[in-house]
Amino acid sequence: MVSYADPLPGDRLGGMKRALVVIDVQESFRRRPIWQAVSNPGIVGQVNRLVTWARDRGDLVVWVLHTEPGTGNVFDPDSGHVRMMDGLKPEEGEPVLTKTSRNAFTTTNLQQILTTEGIRDLVVCGIQTEQCCETTTRLAADLGFDVTFVTDATATFPIPHRDAPQDRELEEIIADPRTLQVAEIITRTEYALAGRFAAITSTTALVG
Repeated sequence: MVSYADPLPGDRLGGMKRALVVIDVQESFRRRPIWQAVSNPGIVGQVNRLVTWARDRGDLVVWVLHTEPGTGNVFDPDSGHVRMMDGLKPEEGEPVLTKTSRNAFTTTNLQQILTTEGIRDLVVCGIQTEQCCETTTRLAADLGFDVTFVTDATATFPIPHRDAPQDRELEEIIADPRTLQVAEIITRTEYALAGRFAAITSTTALVG
């Protein structure tokens, strides 16, 4: 973890204009039963492609972890699961922020870091597509950043109907015709963001 007092990569590279923001790709999610229904179990591979691309360009990589202190769940730092998924490793000088809100700005100093570095372009990836990734994208656009949303480097889960019982097994949730399935969640998210809050792309289209 790096504090903002430490030198960021832009200090050594003469400044940068783009940042990759990796949101909540953390072990906490793999510890939940619903991980079995995740839209993109190979998300670490896509994120690593983006991270390598960003580092090769001299762009800033910012890592964000979601925390829920005092809850006793898998997002409680005391659980030991609030850490990057295996295969992801921040380099020295890359900020690692912890948030307690859905978006990556409200409870962190992300905006300060980006503004100080003169960054105006963001690339967003992570977990969850329609929640933490989308809300970060919307707020970033409102703050004046140009955002690229890399859909296949995000992941999400089926959303049970609001009137469904809370204690059902995963199989029941998936089988319920009222459940919003991952393909529809992703389609709706892209539809809502495209052309208004972000440019929509894929890992291959972005990095080649």
